Amino acid sequence: MTTERRAQIGKMVGFTIPAAVSLLVDQVTKQWARTALGPEGSGKMRSVIGKALTFHYAENPGIAFSMFRDLRGGRFVLAALAVAALVMVIRYLKGTDPAHRRLHIALGLIAGGAVGNLIDRLLYARVVDFILVDLDVWPLDPWPVFNVADIVLVVGVGLIALDVLVNRGRQDGAPAGGITS
Repeated sequence: MTTERRAQIGKMVGFTIPAAVSLLVDQVTKQWARTALGPEGSGKMRSVIGKALTFHYAENPGIAFSMFRDLRGGRFVLAALAVAALVMVIRYLKGTDPAHRRLHIALGLIAGGAVGNLIDRLLYARVVDFILVDLDVWPLDPWPVFNVADIVLVVGVGLIALDVLVNRGRQDGAPAGGITS
């Protein structure tokens, strides 16, 4: 096997594992929320850390913060946008340097989160959210309810931003020392 082929396989593994793990954790936790907290669980709330962190079942027919919740055919419009974004992520991944491992992980997290919410949207016409943070400090008083897919999407975008900052000003475009090993 050539070095280039090994590098390409490494890139795909660096993308696929975070995508698969985040998707699995997202779907398992959403199913738990449906059963323990949601309609089957009689709308229970569970305190994790007092009022600061609770599990509270919510269904979101829109996107972040329930925007576009009344959009006619929104389920399919939002699903189509998610599929288009996923296609863009995969196309972008194909063009990345195999040495940019943090970027591959970030793209995998974004893909896993997007697919997790896409599954909800297609199967249930709404996304299940269940994590509620209320720190009694603006703007977290409380923060809108979210899920694991939302967390991994934000972490993925944050890793990309970190990559941009770390690699800013580097003339050769190579990743900064130590982050590719």
